[in-house]
Amino acid sequence: MTTETTLPFDKGFVGSFSKEMNEPAWFAELRLKALDHFEELPMPRPDKTKIDKWNFTQFKQHTVKSAAYTSLNELPEEVKALVAENKNVYIQRNQTPAFLSISEDLKAKGVIFTDIFTAARDHGDLLKKYYMTQAINADEHRLTALHAALVNGGAFLYVPKNVEISEPIQAVYVHDDAEANLFNHVIVVADDNSSVTYVENYISTMEESNTVANILTEVIANGNAKVQYGAVDTLAKGITTYVNRRGVAGRDARIEWALGLMNEGNTISENTTNLLGDGAYGDTKTVVVGRGEQTQNFTTKVVHFGKHTEGYILKHGVMKDSASSIFNGIGKIEHGASKSNAEQESRVLMLSEKARGDANPILLIDEDDVTAGHAASVGRVDPVQLYYLMSRGIPKKEAERLVIHGFLAPVVNQLPIEGVKKQLTEVIERKVR
Repeated sequence: MTTETTLPFDKGFVGSFSKEMNEPAWFAELRLKALDHFEELPMPRPDKTKIDKWNFTQFKQHTVKSAAYTSLNELPEEVKALVAENKNVYIQRNQTPAFLSISEDLKAKGVIFTDIFTAARDHGDLLKKYYMTQAINADEHRLTALHAALVNGGAFLYVPKNVEISEPIQAVYVHDDAEANLFNHVIVVADDNSSVTYVENYISTMEESNTVANILTEVIANGNAKVQYGAVDTLAKGITTYVNRRGVAGRDARIEWALGLMNEGNTISENTTNLLGDGAYGDTKTVVVGRGEQTQNFTTKVVHFGKHTEGYILKHGVMKDSASSIFNGIGKIEHGASKSNAEQESRVLMLSEKARGDANPILLIDEDDVTAGHAASVGRVDPVQLYYLMSRGIPKKEAERLVIHGFLAPVVNQLPIEGVKKQLTEVIERKVR
């Protein structure tokens, strides 16, 4: 059963926007087809979280006009600190592709790194091969269809066969207009025998914004390729966020995620890795801090299709004030995925009486010859750890801070860009103080 929803934008608007962006016919057709299917599709149903009254569809502005940055010196200080050390960077300001820098060496090797609309115009055949075809489909549910119809930003990164990139590729999505709604689509493709590290930041420069973020990411790691994907999300209070990051790993490919999910508004986050090829490897590390009256739902899933595949999930969350979060970890081994291994661990710390955290480890096994395991815990800061630190002269508040940082360190330390690592540490400091 679906509930009727009146969208603020019709086919005429979507077609006009597509023409304004000079999109190829296939891209425009996908938009309109998704809009046609929107009404008949159900909403996603995150486990134990009711979202029927959340606003994912009602907003006034589809795009806002923002000035580009002529140099990195024009960036807000908090953004400048993120990119100071990186020469391969794309910056999007609300919906405007505002800055792009990529080294001549990477260009010479055939690496493509650009905004999603330039990719559609200049690399249309390549983008079409991967855009909502292998990882995420437009007709999965109402929010994926809405996204496909209204995409207004994002990036495309393609690494050719046998190209190994040692330095991180970075994208920063700056949200500095309180009317800007984000429908970003990010695609990272590592072709056979290639490797890349991609790190992105979503950063709001205002404290509150009554807007919507509907963000989809598709990561494709072809045979024997490796993708390390880092992200830190810090969108403002009042933004209702649906974010779906999904990866597909081919034979002997690796996808490793390090996610710092620090939004201030209500958030639904899905992170799935499909291990299609034999010997594929998926690893997801996630940290979350919730505060205020936030409601959040985080589902991390690794699905084993190939033989000898390995999947690991590590999720650590901290809840304070009246915040509540659901942490679902799902390891699924399909029939035929013999000799596979699915492991997961979810742990939640609650810092106040009204905070709520629920860790749900789920193993779905359809094959006999496999190994699998899970661990989960929800509780307060360990008094033994506090006592140990306080017995050495550390005040209780500082001792508690140190315990929390140690609890979240496994993900923070995985981020490959020092500026981003420092930013996540500062965000955690601010949220748990």
